[in-house]
Amino acid sequence: MLEQKEQKEKVKKTIELEDNTLAQNLFGKSGENVKRLEKKLGVELNTRGNVVTIEGGPEEVLLTERLINELYGLLEKGYPFYTTDLDYAIRVISGDRKVRLADIFMDTIYVSFKKRSIAPKSIGQKRYIDAIRCCDIVFSIGPAGTGKTYLAMAAAVSAFAKKEVDRIILVRPAVEAGEKLGFLPGDIVAKVDPYLRPLYDALHDMMDFERVQKLMERGTIEVAPLAFMRGRTLNDSFVILDEAQNSTIEQMKMFLTRLGFGSKAVVTGDITQIDLPLAKPSGLVEAQKILKGIEGIEFVYFTEADVVRHPLVQEVIKAYERLERKKESPIVEEA
Repeated sequence: MLEQKEQKEKVKKTIELEDNTLAQNLFGKSGENVKRLEKKLGVELNTRGNVVTIEGGPEEVLLTERLINELYGLLEKGYPFYTTDLDYAIRVISGDRKVRLADIFMDTIYVSFKKRSIAPKSIGQKRYIDAIRCCDIVFSIGPAGTGKTYLAMAAAVSAFAKKEVDRIILVRPAVEAGEKLGFLPGDIVAKVDPYLRPLYDALHDMMDFERVQKLMERGTIEVAPLAFMRGRTLNDSFVILDEAQNSTIEQMKMFLTRLGFGSKAVVTGDITQIDLPLAKPSGLVEAQKILKGIEGIEFVYFTEADVVRHPLVQEVIKAYERLERKKESPIVEEA
């Protein structure tokens, strides 16, 4: 009886896509995207030419139909679709049935130096880009792999290319050395380089190495430890403070009060990865309490749903979150 009931609950839907070439791009090489959809959404898919038949539960079929139509719509608009985009698209539509993929995936940041567009891959990333556009101070808080630094860098390089700002300033705390870098060999660049390397990596992904070097020599692009911001006023600049969870309350106040006219600041961090000594509260944690509700300052929060690295990164984050919850709620054994 149960088997018959399950069989009755199954529905079938056929979609005919207009362009055979675009349909094949959507289905993927050897139907890899079709197989991925089947596995992720729990449906059966059969394709013939530009026609796809979906079979499964009513909700699953409806979701798959919408996903296929919206992905096809992206391809019609010239979106460069990759296999990894499929996972992001499933995550977006599954998380919010009202959202349209085009509103997220087509909202690009154009980086003219490398003639490429960088698009958000999740609802959280879309909110982040919108916040950077409209607010002068933006805090992005969440786990690794959610694009906090990368999207901020893309926005900075795009603003610089459009001459909206004159300088890009990239800042990071160097907490492992307690901001006292004198014992390290070499000049100041050599001393702080290990701490600032992730910022260089993101920057070189947006601009070629030679251009970056020339701009750095002129001081147009500056990469520096947080301690070196004291006493400065930053006008017409796009300033990114990365790994801000490792700033102290005093350092965060010092950084935010450096902002001058025509400038924008983006502060990124993960409050679950604080490396400060226990006696020192995190400036990023305190900023949430002090600055929320101020007009022109926006807080954007990311979760594992916004991770755009290897799929296993999501699972790693979830596993550690489960561990933290267990620590916070220990089971008390009865006597």
